[in-house]
Amino acid sequence: MPFVDTNELDVWERRPGWRGRTFRSDNMSFSHWDFAAGSSIHPHHHPNEEVWYVIAGELEMTVDGVTRRAGPGTVAIVPLDALHEVRALSDGRALVASHPIREDAPPTR
Repeated sequence: MPFVDTNELDVWERRPGWRGRTFRSDNMSFSHWDFAAGSSIHPHHHPNEEVWYVIAGELEMTVDGVTRRAGPGTVAIVPLDALHEVRALSDGRALVASHPIREDAPPTR
């Protein structure tokens, strides 16, 4: 599957206010998130590196104890097993790439 139109993927709500479309390559998983102001992702860690790219809106992100506001064009790199959390300061969108594949994300449909 060399091309994916995220508009054609099933939407799932992983957490309240986080609606995503998930797809995978052979070695990575990707999530295109639409987030709602005030929603959050609790502090957690996992055995995957994540790269967040904020497309629209603003997030407050904490990675390994460092907190930053992340707006359009910001990239946040979350190392393997790093404690991180996210709070949506506005409505917006972000793309998250994970390596290796996140097994807890639904497969591409």
